Amino acid sequence: MIPRYIGLMSGTSMDGIDAVLLKEGDDGWEVESALCHPWAEHEVATLHALCTPGDNEIDRMGVADNLVAECFAAATHALLEQAGVAPTMVRAIGSHGQTIRHRPELGFTLQIGNGNLLAARTGIDVVADFRRMDMALGGQGAPLVPAFHQACFGSPSEPRVVLNIGGIANISVLPGPAEAVYGFDTGPGNTLLDGWYRRHYGGTFDASGAWAAQGKVHEPLLLDLLTHPYFAQPYPKSTGRETFTAQWLDERLAHHIGVEPADVQRTLLELTARSIADALPSLAGALFICGGGAHNPLLLARLAALLPDWRVADTSALGIHPDWVEGAAFAWLAHRFLLREPGNLPAVTGARRLAVLGTLYPAP
Repeated sequence: MIPRYIGLMSGTSMDGIDAVLLKEGDDGWEVESALCHPWAEHEVATLHALCTPGDNEIDRMGVADNLVAECFAAATHALLEQAGVAPTMVRAIGSHGQTIRHRPELGFTLQIGNGNLLAARTGIDVVADFRRMDMALGGQGAPLVPAFHQACFGSPSEPRVVLNIGGIANISVLPGPAEAVYGFDTGPGNTLLDGWYRRHYGGTFDASGAWAAQGKVHEPLLLDLLTHPYFAQPYPKSTGRETFTAQWLDERLAHHIGVEPADVQRTLLELTARSIADALPSLAGALFICGGGAHNPLLLARLAALLPDWRVADTSALGIHPDWVEGAAFAWLAHRFLLREPGNLPAVTGARRLAVLGTLYPAP
């Protein structure tokens, strides 16, 4: 049987559930089929509400835990139907779940999406809870994708960086030798942009950066935002929506009265671009972009302008569409779990050692 795995991923932007069918061939891993399964508006509201402290959290989290599993199961069935593949032809699902809190400074991270329920609804073994073993070993539990990036995208002859721009942006630096790989979260990707857009338009996100393109960078605000202490922290490091919040933005805006909303949006886009560019190594190479931010032409143009010595492309140039890289990574991590092989890179996360990541939820 051809080794096949499904990866399920919903990031901090909550713009949909990425479902990726990954198969192993003679020339390595390839995406056989993929889709983005939409969240309903009320489901997104439920999940967003859990990302900040509130009342009756345990009951609400329990209900949401099952909700995420049901939605992930629906995404799985849609993917299998699209691919014409039976559940029995899939070895395992790698489910990232939905992060509702990431607090490495307090020693915990929390992703929901009931693995038992997902296994029962799909009839496929599920591997989930990938982050907490790394954290138990002193790591950040994030980012986990650099190991996959090295396995699929690394080159012994060319230094490469893979940049994922989701709600939070992260980089995988692939200098050539596998033992030299490192990576970390650079800071906000789309999370502040999406939140500011929703506040003014009620939609999901600023498609193609169209609203930001109508504004101009407010330099004093930008410099203020760049003073956030996270940017100066050494790696290993990771962050989340809990750090770059709407409340933090409002506190900064209180010192810059009268900035037009479109100018704030443009400045937030510049914050994302500048914080990414500042985080990259001084040695230029090839930068390959994935995630939702890969579809924002203004953001890509700003990165190219800030990095004139870099060759900038998206991950399609390496064989995987930018929308499916993270989903593929969690399918690959499920494969690593079943082989009992490590899924983390201590140089990335800060863990004391390599470890097998994940927990198995066998199909009934």
